[in-house]
Amino acid sequence: MQTHPISFQSLGLIPSLCQQLDTLGFNQPTAVQQHSIAPMLAGADIRVRANTGSGKTAAFGLPLLQLLSGRAANARGNQVRALVLLPSRELAQQVGADLHRYGAQLNRPLKIVTLFGGVSLNPQMLALRGGADIVVATPGRLLDLLGKNALKLAQLEYLVLDEADKLLGLGFSDELNALFAQLPTRRQTAFFSATFGDTVAALADSLLNQPVVIDLCQQTEPADIHQQVYEVEQPRKTQLLIKLLAQHQWPQVLVFANAKQTCNRLQQKLQRAGIRAEVFHGDKSQGNRSSVLDGFKQGRIKLLIATDIAARGLDITGLPAVVNYELPRSPADYIHRIGRTGRAGASGEAFSLICPDEFHHFRVIEKKHKLRLPRQQFPGFEFTPEQSSVTASAKPVSQSKKVSKGCKPDNKTVPSVKNQQP
Repeated sequence: MQTHPISFQSLGLIPSLCQQLDTLGFNQPTAVQQHSIAPMLAGADIRVRANTGSGKTAAFGLPLLQLLSGRAANARGNQVRALVLLPSRELAQQVGADLHRYGAQLNRPLKIVTLFGGVSLNPQMLALRGGADIVVATPGRLLDLLGKNALKLAQLEYLVLDEADKLLGLGFSDELNALFAQLPTRRQTAFFSATFGDTVAALADSLLNQPVVIDLCQQTEPADIHQQVYEVEQPRKTQLLIKLLAQHQWPQVLVFANAKQTCNRLQQKLQRAGIRAEVFHGDKSQGNRSSVLDGFKQGRIKLLIATDIAARGLDITGLPAVVNYELPRSPADYIHRIGRTGRAGASGEAFSLICPDEFHHFRVIEKKHKLRLPRQQFPGFEFTPEQSSVTASAKPVSQSKKVSKGCKPDNKTVPSVKNQQP
């Protein structure tokens, strides 16, 4: 019996959205879109765990646009009907732009306002006059504008947290506590992320009403990411990075470091070696960050050195390689970092340069993600036996391992989609 592919129309989307998706070249919904759109259109709260690069923005954006366009707004003044929260400026800009694209052919245009820090408050305050159908925002800037009465949330109907694990973590706990205190209890809520630890998942469910829990990490095709781990003494990391760049000749590469100062110092060292690189971190102005990110996405910048603000959600088409110059402080961020490559069915490479002080932390990362990657040493950068964790029986070879990009394995098996009772 021949089966027909699932279409966006079969998920209940209105013709104007389907026509725009066809214009944009979206021929068939991804797995996360297939599982999320119908429950959201039906009014259910949902918690979704799905791979990075799997189409989560459209999974919540399309039903939001349809639900809001289906009836006129009752809100007055500076009221907001739907709120999408994200952890970084770049993600807010990206999601805001995507929602504008998806809704370009709606019969009743929706007012979508994007709010983030690093720029003047005044233009954003002006944009909020008369309220908005959808506000896409980072928590800090949203609270700033709430404090100035530039917007009100008393009539909010829909709340979406994208990269929810990051938002619900300790880094944003104060902002979110202050925000949730201002939200109406009657609302539809959706949480999306590529990783959900047990503690964060429990916190998320305490904020949801009988949510449909969708876990696609075990169902989707794993990303083909060739992971390699090089042991190297700390003072020689830069020289090893230069060797790897010369050996592989990647058209583009994203290098991760933990601190802004490390990014700046590494940029200077590479430039002295004749290698041009740009940096991307929180100390840069918003204009600089936007310019650098656009240049990297468009291929004008070949080597980008970044902190973990580039590890989540940013879609860089066709990026062939990622290098962990330093290991991420949070084990969960390892998967988010390497998930910048190997997107949309492509293969990618991920290299981690670890010094003796990082050996234990890398074992923690491996345990967290159920990985076991052989260590190797680059010719000319070998350790003495006392310094190296490579034993006589370990062979210095790389391992190509498929990983579910962005999905942290759970300790127990759970159904992919279930109705969760309170």
